[in-house]
Amino acid sequence: MYAVEVRDHIMIAHSLKGDVFGPAQRLHGATYVVDVAFFREELDPDRIVVDIGRATDTLKQVLQALNYANLDEHPALAGQLTTTEFLARYIFDRMAEAIRSGELGPHAGGIDRVRVTLNESHIARAWYEAAIGA
Repeated sequence: MYAVEVRDHIMIAHSLKGDVFGPAQRLHGATYVVDVAFFREELDPDRIVVDIGRATDTLKQVLQALNYANLDEHPALAGQLTTTEFLARYIFDRMAEAIRSGELGPHAGGIDRVRVTLNESHIARAWYEAAIGA
């Protein structure tokens, strides 16, 4: 299995309702380092997994809608509990759509799986990984 991973970051604010979240129930900020890994069994005709430039640009576009936002007030996330795990899936869905629509290049449809990892700190991270099914 071949893989390529690109990275960016976002700064967000949110609150997490529910006793399980303790002090995170109050409005607080978080900085996430976001890694997106693209996996495929065979390289494409250009002998790459994905165009790194396109993957980086697409990730930046996806994250732009979240960066410096209060997720409690974000129109696309209204009423959602924006945990790290939830955000990993949210970003995954947008990256998967970009693959399916051809934004990552003509051969990106050969990508088998994608993993989106949100690094919350040097000791905690969460990810969502699934097949693309392009």
